[in-house]
Amino acid sequence: MSRLKQIAQLGQQIWLDNLTRDLLDSGQLARWIADDAIAGVTSNPAIFYNAIKNDPGYQADLARLKQEISDPELRFEALVLPDIRRACDILRPVYEQSGGDAGFVSFEVAPALAHDAAGTLAAARRLWAEIDRPNAMIKIPATRAGLQAIAGAIEAGINVNVTLIFGPHQLATVQAAHRRGLEARAARGEPVQGIASVASVFISRIDSLLDPRLPPELQGRIAIASARAAYGRLPTLPLLPAGAAPQKLLWASTSSKNPAYRDVRYVEELIGPGTVNTVPDVTLAAFRDHGEAAATLDRAQAENHALLAALAARGVDLDLVGDELLAAGLKQFEEAFAKLLELMA
Repeated sequence: MSRLKQIAQLGQQIWLDNLTRDLLDSGQLARWIADDAIAGVTSNPAIFYNAIKNDPGYQADLARLKQEISDPELRFEALVLPDIRRACDILRPVYEQSGGDAGFVSFEVAPALAHDAAGTLAAARRLWAEIDRPNAMIKIPATRAGLQAIAGAIEAGINVNVTLIFGPHQLATVQAAHRRGLEARAARGEPVQGIASVASVFISRIDSLLDPRLPPELQGRIAIASARAAYGRLPTLPLLPAGAAPQKLLWASTSSKNPAYRDVRYVEELIGPGTVNTVPDVTLAAFRDHGEAAATLDRAQAENHALLAALAARGVDLDLVGDELLAAGLKQFEEAFAKLLELMA
């Protein structure tokens, strides 16, 4: 059996953190779904920049769209939204067979809207309608403005992938926004069933930032400890309206940035039921080759708490670290989107 399918048997979904036209045209995505139980796809501006720049399948359509659409951002959407719909259609059987629990494809609102709540919600509504697939997810960053838009989108019945979550307080505010949206929808007498959401917690960037500031015994261990602590807090969250699906924890940025670390460590150490891990092609291939599937998310909780206590004793506040990483992540996505729009010009 595929090593990745073994993860699925443990209750965790593996999503592909990549989308290109070639993956769709070649049948590779469909093969990964069949062979490795890949259960979703995520995308972002950097992924689409690399795809459009390197995949010749986009060039003829882009040349045509340059003659038809003047706005570069709308030109970009016209170029890639058909691929989002195709990916949704390829994953639709997974969505149906899971009862709406899996099979999602994420598309992100423009990074320039990160601090514009009304603009983000309007964009989420528009993209949701244009993609027009029940297994689409709209990605919204976990900024203060984003939190308002997340609650509004959930209230409107839109599936939401909340991105760029780093610190524990930030995650708690995201979970609260998800709950507010469902409660507001229920209060209007509208159904809350079938509205899906994931909270995308970025993992490896935490260690990349902290390792140079920490002694060897803490290096490479804080991100995993923090993620396991977040998983351990799930049972204590307030109840959702009856019939509503819980917001899943999704582990993002799970490729190993430090070559000294095992290349699948941020997959192997974070396997647990009811969660998602989204991985790029290289990590997918590495786990397929030598990854070990075992339930690890609830392991060594006393040790995890000790690690986080040791971190706090050194004066390191994970919420402040999260703020720093959120700012850096927003800047990275803004720069990637600016380069993407240059391709569209």
